[in-house]
Amino acid sequence: MPEAYEHSLSNQTLLELTAALNRGMFVHVRNALHNMPAVDVAFILESTPVKTRFAFWQLIDSEFHGEILEELSEDVRTSIVRQMMPEAVAEATEGMDTDDLAQVLRSLPDELYQEVLNSLDHQDRHRAEAALAYEEFTAGSVMNTDTVTIRPDVTVEVVLRYLRMRAELPKNTDSLYVVDQDDILIGEVSLNQLVTSRPDLLIAQLMNTEVNPIAATMPETEAAQQFERYNWVSAAVVDEQNHLLGRITIDDMVDIIREDAEHSMMSMAGLDDEEDTFAPVVQSTKKRSIWLGVNLLTALLAATVSNFFEDILSQLAVLAILNTIVPSMGGVAGNQTLTLVIRAMALGQVLPTNTRSLLLKELTIGFLNGIIWAVLIAGIVGVWKQDITLAAVIAFAMLMNMLAAGIAGVTIPLLLKKFNIDPALAGSVILTTVTDIIGIFAFLGSAALLLS
Repeated sequence: MPEAYEHSLSNQTLLELTAALNRGMFVHVRNALHNMPAVDVAFILESTPVKTRFAFWQLIDSEFHGEILEELSEDVRTSIVRQMMPEAVAEATEGMDTDDLAQVLRSLPDELYQEVLNSLDHQDRHRAEAALAYEEFTAGSVMNTDTVTIRPDVTVEVVLRYLRMRAELPKNTDSLYVVDQDDILIGEVSLNQLVTSRPDLLIAQLMNTEVNPIAATMPETEAAQQFERYNWVSAAVVDEQNHLLGRITIDDMVDIIREDAEHSMMSMAGLDDEEDTFAPVVQSTKKRSIWLGVNLLTALLAATVSNFFEDILSQLAVLAILNTIVPSMGGVAGNQTLTLVIRAMALGQVLPTNTRSLLLKELTIGFLNGIIWAVLIAGIVGVWKQDITLAAVIAFAMLMNMLAAGIAGVTIPLLLKKFNIDPALAGSVILTTVTDIIGIFAFLGSAALLLS
């Protein structure tokens, strides 16, 4: 209930601010935006058309630009940053977390990217270049370098004194990392251990040496799975030689998990998970036209199969009426399997050792569903049309298509993954094409043999 209340409050605020902006009450809008958390301002910017969005952005104090940019989706952030001067972008990103800074820079056009990079101070430029050295969507690209390290040969008292001198710890710090003189990770000590241990104990006596660091080259989705599995708050990031490079925190992993879920959902419709709801019409039309074109080609492919059986369709109009049932049922059954397999792949549950078992299971389910629905549809058609042969034809086609749906639902995402194609993006279209073609061919082909 509190979440629903907050959402309602944000919507009400958006309506009030939009009305005030339209009436020219700029001072009121500026003051309201100034007193709002960055995440709420980001919500308002993402929920308004482009023209209104830029009007809001111009009323926001520049000192808060960086915090708000961190909260925006990629498409919206890019549309705003591209309207800013390079010096303004550099000022907005000052002090920004390393991963967020790298994400902003990656979203810029090449010419603007270099200008902004040159405008950064030495420290921010060094942090950005370090993060940009790693491929996008890897652990190295989302890590932060704000890591507190200690040596194993000092006492708890010395460490506590050092922490008091710092006065502040990086956010989501739950452990301090123990490194040797070459910055090689050798252990970690939790803050809980530090504050509850004897002051004279050496860190070497206290530290946990069974650390599970994340490789900088590990895909970010795999890192997110480890956070989810082990309930981590933060984790060390290391290179191939186990040198400590930085750390990843739970807030970044929650964003990745959410984005991955949105990606799977939006990709099935051929949309980008970061797509701006209020993007310009031409831009959105271009993005969607590509996917609509792919769907048209697959539909024409299925229609071509139907065209092979034009003679039997012209003789028996009832076939045209029933022709949509089998492909439709196969498509639904196949998408159920496809969704399940894509989810299991995202969670890292599908391995070479269990692929055969998964395929056999879905094939068996397809067979059982095929028997159930073949008998049911055959009974309905037999009573309706008083034609046992026609009932047998549609029952056979239903069974074949259900079996094909089970096989395709497993094999298509596995094959796409093997060729480095996103199964969530292309799987649904390919599967629907397969079930349409097999369903139509099985139904009309058997009808041509038995009914003509």
